[in-house]
Parts: sequence; structure tokens; C-alpha cells
Amino acid sequence: MKYLLILSVLFLGVSVSAQNTNKVETQIDKIISQLTLEEKVKMCHAQSKFSSAGVERLGIPEIWMSDGPHGVRAEIEWDSWSYAGWTNDSCTAFPALTCLASTFNPELSYKYGVAIGEEARYRKKDILLGPGVNIYRTPLNGRNFEYMGEDPYLASVMCVPYIKGVQANGVAACVKHYVLNNQEVWRNHINVKVSDRALHEIYLPAFKAAVEHGNVWSIMGAYNKYNGQYTSHHKVLINDILKGDWGFDGVVVTDWGSAHDTREAALNGLDIEMGTGTDGLTSSKDNAYDYYYLANPFLDLLKSGEIDESVVDDKVRRILRLMYRTNMDQTRPFGRKANRQHFDIAREIAQEGIVLLKNNKSFFPLNPETTQTIAVIGENATRMMTIGGGSSELKTVHEISPLEGITKRFTNANIIHAMGYSSGPSVYNRVIASDLDQDSLKQAAVEAAKKADIVLFVGGLNKNHEQDCENGDRKSLNLPFAQDELLNELMSVNKNVAVILVSGNAVAMPWQTKAKAIVQAWYLGSETGHAIADVLTGDVNPSGKLPMSFPVKLEDNGAHAFDELSYPGDGVDQVYKEDILVGYRWHDTKKIKPLYAFGYGLSYTTFKINSASVLKTKFNADEVVKMNVSISNTGTVDGAEVVQVYVNDTKSSVMRPVKELKAFKKVKLMAGETKTIELELPVNSFAFYDERIKSWNLEKGAYKLLIGTASNQIKKTITIDLQ
Repeated sequence: MKYLLILSVLFLGVSVSAQNTNKVETQIDKIISQLTLEEKVKMCHAQSKFSSAGVERLGIPEIWMSDGPHGVRAEIEWDSWSYAGWTNDSCTAFPALTCLASTFNPELSYKYGVAIGEEARYRKKDILLGPGVNIYRTPLNGRNFEYMGEDPYLASVMCVPYIKGVQANGVAACVKHYVLNNQEVWRNHINVKVSDRALHEIYLPAFKAAVEHGNVWSIMGAYNKYNGQYTSHHKVLINDILKGDWGFDGVVVTDWGSAHDTREAALNGLDIEMGTGTDGLTSSKDNAYDYYYLANPFLDLLKSGEIDESVVDDKVRRILRLMYRTNMDQTRPFGRKANRQHFDIAREIAQEGIVLLKNNKSFFPLNPETTQTIAVIGENATRMMTIGGGSSELKTVHEISPLEGITKRFTNANIIHAMGYSSGPSVYNRVIASDLDQDSLKQAAVEAAKKADIVLFVGGLNKNHEQDCENGDRKSLNLPFAQDELLNELMSVNKNVAVILVSGNAVAMPWQTKAKAIVQAWYLGSETGHAIADVLTGDVNPSGKLPMSFPVKLEDNGAHAFDELSYPGDGVDQVYKEDILVGYRWHDTKKIKPLYAFGYGLSYTTFKINSASVLKTKFNADEVVKMNVSISNTGTVDGAEVVQVYVNDTKSSVMRPVKELKAFKKVKLMAGETKTIELELPVNSFAFYDERIKSWNLEKGAYKLLIGTASNQIKKTITIDLQ
């Protein structure tokens, strides 16, 4: 009830703020007229690792930012990347955004945003650096776990409530990384070459939704180049599209250290420059804040008249506008942090995001009262996953491990644990091998498996460099640290092995046919172990759906189906050769069967789509297709299914994917219950980006509406005609 109340207040606040827009802009005009040129420039660049300057003389506050799409990061020292050592900066660790996307539940996304926004507000942050909405192009990308999957529509729908929830607390969300930051290797300089069509159809929609529907207050630039120009100060991306076509009225912030030129930064839409230099106080100019591109060099160009003062005035206007929405809004709430309600929300998101991939002969759910011996094997059963991964790492109040959650729930079982393998310590930007003897660990795990009735293997990836971690990509689709070999040995001595994968990426599964069950568990945050145990026991019926395709082998992924220029590039340039065929678009159009498809996920019950209908079959471009879908829970357990609607253009003048997601709805059904739900599909969303006219083109003709429960599980088809 509280969140419904907040939602109504949020929309009321939008109306009220619209009425006050002219008043605020008039106040901003007065402030700008009182600022010196030096004071204006100081507001446009960092003064510490996570703050930009205010103007004390006029009572203009500093802006404080924090990493954390999944939680508010621990405090960093003023001039270094060392942690400040505070004792009151622990947070709730929420599940990674891949998990949020897999819920297919926008209502949960709003709860997530409100809760994390409360924590940011309590910590006196003005900008929360998230959510991330870069598209999952390759399963090797080290930061995929921070994003919302491979489909632009899903990412768009799921990011908007998150943004609104955060900003309901008077904290600006900062959507990142704008744009085409789809890998970590060579991220600081790689020049991405991609068609205008793929840019507009695949890589821009979530950012556009964040602006036009989420009314986001800040956007973070990316490190990479696009068509030869760095994206954090890019004429086409920022001036023409973001601030021009979309009318973005907020602040563009660099990724840390992503600015490269004063004139381009000034003229191409960058508003606040942040940096990675770790010493702003020495005599060296290299890292000094006053010598950032938007600092003294910018001031010099303004004083000489080479850049007009109106340029800095626009930046300051946007910064002040953000302040009126955040730290100069006297009505914003005080916030809360790390409380029971936040932990409950984190657990609920984790429960709904866990995806059941395989469940042979109903292996799960397990009886929580069992007296059997359960061997919990794998380093990820005990390893903390809120630590590591780069800028998303967190200092959480607690992190319930899978082993702890399983042990607490299976109170009558004989639980034994063996690591099986060791990955080594988590160190950013470096790979450090474990000093433990791997053969001994493996042998101990095999012996444990021999003694057990059931084996729960908790493996996958982790937050180490070259795993799911910033500033490096994975080296292989296979599980690291010889887990595939270990699994084969475990399965040779015990026929009841279930695999629980902790990762933010798809992995190869050469052992897949021998596993009794497979669970994709993501990075689940503070309540990891409890949420996993909830699903394994059937306390919660799994309802998560994959937000990305799992290929059988790496070459089945579109980005990897070509030469190295497609991925990772030649060190200078990279060409997105799969074009618009990302993820399931590639698999379906090229008829390459995935290991597990986008939108796929099992339940402990069964569902049936009985019928699907539309009121009429002929439409004009400005209309909305209203569809009714009847769905039944045909099993004996309450559960939830995600009805997915894809669109197929039967005859197009250009190549189009076999299907594209255009609507979905999560439906909760009691055992035996039938519901009829309504879905709406705006006809203009069927358009493609036509490079010939540099705009969207909606062609006449027949379109198929494909209704199903995964991209490869289409149950009903309706044909409509566009006039």
C-alpha cells in the first residue's frame, strides 16, 4: 500500500513541478546573473572523487554522487580510491539488474527504485549512478550483470519505474552508459561502428524511454567512441539526439575519466566532468581538478571569447535545475537505509528473478523436512558476491550465503559442504590465482558427493577480474576454474546433481543433459541464501524469465559469428556486423537453436494460454492494438507466468527479425485459476528505423502477433492489417 501511495504522490509531484517550472527557471536566471565566470566553471567539474563544487557565497550546495545501481557504495576518500573507513556506510545489497530484468515485473522495479533511492537519500547523495541499460550484445561482457538484458523493449519497460522510484526521494537517477558501451575490453578507446538502424532500434531505446517516460534527471556518458568521436561529448548523440530530438533537460555527467577534449566537451553537451585521477592537491597538473578539461582550460577559452558564455550558462542552468529537484528541494524526504523492509524487498526481487532452467522429473522442489544428506559443493556456496566487480561493489550489512540459506531452511537434513575449486582473491583489474591445492579440493568434493543423497552444486562466475567484473571481459563461455570437469566427476558418482549458477552472464553447459535440475540464480545481494532456499523448497514458485539468450556455443551468438573486428575489434575499431540481429533476433532469424531462449523459465506448476483475441484486425498508425489473452494455471501450485507478445512483419521492404518483443505481462494465478488479461501494443511501435529517410517507417501490410511464454514458445498467432 505504501508504494501505491508513493506512486500517486510521484505523479502528483510531476503535475505540481510542471506548474512551478517557470518560477524555478526564473530563479535560475537570477542565480546565473550573480555568478562569476570562475564560479560557473567550477560547477562543471569534479572537486573530489564523487562531488562537484557549489558556490558557498550564494548558498549553492555541492552535488554528491554515489556508485550503486544495486546499492549505495561505501564512502570513498576525497582524493583517492581508498575507502574512507566509515562505520555507518553499510547498505542493503539489492539483486543485480539482470535479476531485476528477469522478473519481468515493472511493479517490482518501482519498489527497487524507491528502496535504493531511500538509501541514497539517507546517505545524503544527490545523484545515484544507475541504472545501467546497455544492451547485452555478447555473453563475454564483464558488466552485463549491471544491465537489463538483450532486448531494448524489456530494458525500456523495466528501467522507467526504477528511475521514478529513485527520484521520488529527491535523488537523481543517472542512466548509464550512453551509449554503445557493450564490452569492457578496450572500453576506453574502442571506436564502435554500427548502422544508424541498429543504433536507433537496439542501443538507444532504453535511454530514450528513460528520458521521455522516466523523466530522468541525469545521464552518464560512456568511455568508447562512436564514429570516431568520444561518446561523452558527442555532437550527434548528445546535442542532436539526447538534448535535441528527445528534449532532455537534465545533466550529462562523464563516466569517470571519459572526457578527452575541452572544446568538444564544451560544445557537445557535456555538463559535469568527473575523473579517475587520484590526487587533486599536489603540484602536478595531471590529476588536479582545476586542470580537468571543463576546468581552467574551459575557463581560458571562455575568457578569450573563443567559446561564448552562453555555453557555460546552459551547463549551469542544467546543474541548477538538477539541484532544484534534489538538494535544493526543501520538500524531499529524509530517506532510510538497511532496514527490514529493504531487505524484504531485496528478497522478493531475488525470489521473482531466479530462473528455473531445467527440472527433470520434478527434482525441485525439495522437501525442507528431509532427513537426507545434502552435499552443497562449490566455492560460490560461501563466497561473498557483493565484494568485487568494480564500481558496483558494496559494503552490505549482511550477505546470506547460499550455504547459510540452505542450512537454515533444511534443518533436519545432514548438510555437508566442500569447495570443489578455488578462484583466488577478488582484486580489481588483476587475476590472482588461488594458493589452495585444486586437486585436493576436487577430491574432497567427489568424496562428499559419494556420501550424499543429493548434490547441490553452487558454481558459476564471480566478481573477479575477467569474470563478471568491470574493466575486463571473460575469456571463454565455459565455466572457469575447471568447474565443467568437476561437474562431470560429481555426476559420475552421484546421479542426483542439481546445478545452481551464480552469474550475470550466460555460460556453456556441456554437462547439461546429465544435470537433474539447473537454476540460474544471478547475483542476489543481501538475501541471496534465503531467496535460493525459498525457491529450492517451493516456499516460492519460480517465475523468472531469461532476459538474454543462452547460446550452445559462443559462435552461436551474433557478435561472435564473424571475425575479430566484430568482437572484440582490432584494438582501434569495432564493427557490429550482426547489426540489428542481437540475441534472440539472431537465433530466430538465422535459425540457430539456443541452449535456453530469451524469455524462458520453468515453474513448479503448468500454464496454458487458452485463447488470444483482438477487437478488430485493421488498424491505422495512430491506434493501439488491444489484445485479450486467456491463461490458466493447469497445475496444483499457485504460480506466475509471463505472457509475451512478439510482432512479425510478414512482408517488409527491408530485412527484419523474425520476431520482436512488443508487450508482456506477468500474471499471478492460483492453482486451477483462469484469468483474462489485456495487453496494449501501440501500432507505431511496429515501425523500423529507415536509414533512407533517417526516421521511423511504418509500412502497410499484414503483421503477425505472436503470443507465447518465451521467444521460442509461441502458443497463439493473430494476424492484423495496417492500413
